Amino acid sequence: MADETPKGDRIAKVLARAGVASRRDSEKLVEAGRIKVNGKKIFSPALNVQANDKIEFDGEPIEPPEEPRLWLYHKPIGLVTSARDEKGRETVFDKLPEGLPRVVSVGRLDMNSEGLLLLTNDGGLKRTLELPSTGWTRRYRVRIKGYPREGAFEPLTQGITVEGERFQPMTIQMDRQTGANFWLTIGLKEGKNREIRRAMEFLGFTVNRLIRISYGPFQLRDLKPGEVEEVKRRVLADQLGWSNKPKVLPRKSRGPSRNA
Repeated sequence: MADETPKGDRIAKVLARAGVASRRDSEKLVEAGRIKVNGKKIFSPALNVQANDKIEFDGEPIEPPEEPRLWLYHKPIGLVTSARDEKGRETVFDKLPEGLPRVVSVGRLDMNSEGLLLLTNDGGLKRTLELPSTGWTRRYRVRIKGYPREGAFEPLTQGITVEGERFQPMTIQMDRQTGANFWLTIGLKEGKNREIRRAMEFLGFTVNRLIRISYGPFQLRDLKPGEVEEVKRRVLADQLGWSNKPKVLPRKSRGPSRNA
């Protein structure tokens, strides 16, 4: 009996690997009629495409594969970490320097948070860096209102459940008092939605500033708000355990010249 399994990969998977958008957002782009395959608009993500198919996004061709790249970006307060915002708010992609290829963010920072955000042109690399199994710690400088008593953060070091959602143990370093506020350094491995803010609220504290200072081995250092710096290919290969030539997991991506 002939093999009737469609060849190639689902269109949303190919778009995500190309850095156009996440798989879910890529499906929405397809449904909105913004994707063409071989000159024809498609409206269903239930389509497999092959390497020789011509794919366009908003009239621009998805270009041939590029090697995976990674950038450090100092996200300012007030920007949304999404390709487009339904409320019309400015996004990080509205403010990126000209000349970057199409990129997607590795994880997110909420609108009122700032600091290190990783950007990549490769959907496979994005997924690899986001996996909890990668084991990389995200570190944050956190300012809370009030002066915590000794042992106040012990529950967080053991792991807590907030509104039915389990938060894994965090590392908490108490730094210094500044007026009516107190600074902490917090490390976590998962980075769930508003995890630090929700954990602090659970303990009765209000976070009034949150700065991500590192993501695994990558550091914010003296990068100024709005600045972008590319990670050297050799450094990226070393950190991800690539041999001589960088590899994409699971394969290389494509990326047009503009941001999503």
